[in-house]
Amino acid sequence: MSELPPYWLRDNCPCAECRDPRSGQKLFQITDLPDDLAVAAHTESGGRLEVLWSDGHRSRYPLEWLAQGAEGDGRTEADKRLWTAADFADGLPSAQWTAYVEDPAERAAVLGAVRRSGFAVLHGVPVAERQVLAVAETFGFVRVTNYGELFDVRVEPDPNNLAFTSVAIAPHTDNPYRDPVPTLQLLHCLDNSAAGGDSGLVDGFQAAALLRAEAPADFAVLTRTVVPFVFRDRGTELRADRPLIEVDPLGRIREVRFNNRSIGTLRGPAEELEAFYAAYRRFAAITLRPELRLDLRLDPGDCLIFDNVRLLHARTAFEQDGSRHLQGCYADLDSLTSTLAVLHHRGAGLDALADLFAGEGAGEYLGEAVTMAEHMLQAGALAEAAGAPPHLVAAALLHDVGHFEGALHGRDLMQGQDNHHSDTGADWLARWFGPEVTGPIRLHVAAKRYLCTVEPEYRARLSEASEYTLQVQGGPMSAGQAAAFAALPGAADAVAVRRWDDRAKQAGAVTPGFEHFRPLLAALMG
Repeated sequence: MSELPPYWLRDNCPCAECRDPRSGQKLFQITDLPDDLAVAAHTESGGRLEVLWSDGHRSRYPLEWLAQGAEGDGRTEADKRLWTAADFADGLPSAQWTAYVEDPAERAAVLGAVRRSGFAVLHGVPVAERQVLAVAETFGFVRVTNYGELFDVRVEPDPNNLAFTSVAIAPHTDNPYRDPVPTLQLLHCLDNSAAGGDSGLVDGFQAAALLRAEAPADFAVLTRTVVPFVFRDRGTELRADRPLIEVDPLGRIREVRFNNRSIGTLRGPAEELEAFYAAYRRFAAITLRPELRLDLRLDPGDCLIFDNVRLLHARTAFEQDGSRHLQGCYADLDSLTSTLAVLHHRGAGLDALADLFAGEGAGEYLGEAVTMAEHMLQAGALAEAAGAPPHLVAAALLHDVGHFEGALHGRDLMQGQDNHHSDTGADWLARWFGPEVTGPIRLHVAAKRYLCTVEPEYRARLSEASEYTLQVQGGPMSAGQAAAFAALPGAADAVAVRRWDDRAKQAGAVTPGFEHFRPLLAALMG
């Protein structure tokens, strides 16, 4: 505790006074904190550090969170797998399109490969015009350039770029003359029956790391020399002045821009130009080493996704009388990284729920003849069999999660103490699900009290345990309370969940397991 700077600690206070509970964004400015801020007292208990501040504010921090190390944005060499061609002797990072679309875990694996290794290949993508845009939209947004939202890589009668000819193209990155440069490129093969026209990839971070190891002075020259990258045609003129190798303030490789066709005229003192060209030639020679180049042939239906500020891509020449047609587009790493983080977040949530059903779920359910997991699975199955919309199936399945994760558990409810499980469960689930799921869960106890008021026969059907918990939870509503409940927007959904809840207590009933509901839950997660 003593080594933590007070302003850092207070700036990271997670309480609702300091951060918006929905977005997590801070509700104060750093200058709002007093100049003499200090820790008045602190205690540790229950895995948390509680701090009383000199201005009277209280903060609570999970000790596990305090122990975490520094994290990066995943864009530097520190978070990458640098590679040579031999590293993929057993196969490329790839997936079938159908599995990628339907299975969140498969999609996360593909996007994770792009982030870490710089590329992945999707097989079986429909061979159709503009399908490359649909691929990009599975993880982000298409970056529109002067080439349009997509571009055709084929021989053109009047090309404004050598890519639209049949000549061989050396390893390079695209669009270095843009700021910001598109950080992702996708190439979808529609036809590749020509002789030649194979694709090649080179890990530019690996090439730069080799330059740093073999000729550190040349590496330093390429990180500090600002190079003009230029593109011009009849309707466009673009320029960006950037180094060939960009490093972050800690000296870690973060970006490579390498395109001989687009380097403009570098001017400066003769000795600086001489040093640059010596370093440039050495770096270019490294990128051409055969052991660095991974060759692959894209067949119709293959879509290559790669990091355009890390990987250099190339192409062998092909016969002009053959047919070769790729469609490409640009996108950006930030959207891919965002999608990957959301997939991981959802996966973690689903795993946490699965663990609850498999672990605590084996425990008794409020004196009924079923376990907690059996009860919730029955409720979910009943909602599904009734043709309920997905959000209600999820609400029925998860309605009693508060008995797992609440501060109090079901046995306390049976001992006469309300554990407010509908609220604690809804609050816990809100990290993954929206109000269409958490709303009925939050109201399902109130729905029971409501039904006991408006349907006397409903109360008569309650089990002994359910009648007991009714009294602990406040008993039937008054007429005024029932009218107010019925006017709530989510009242009908809550009543539906309640009715499935009441029926889901059949000993020995056969239901699907939690994994059956996993795809439905994944689709609802935000």
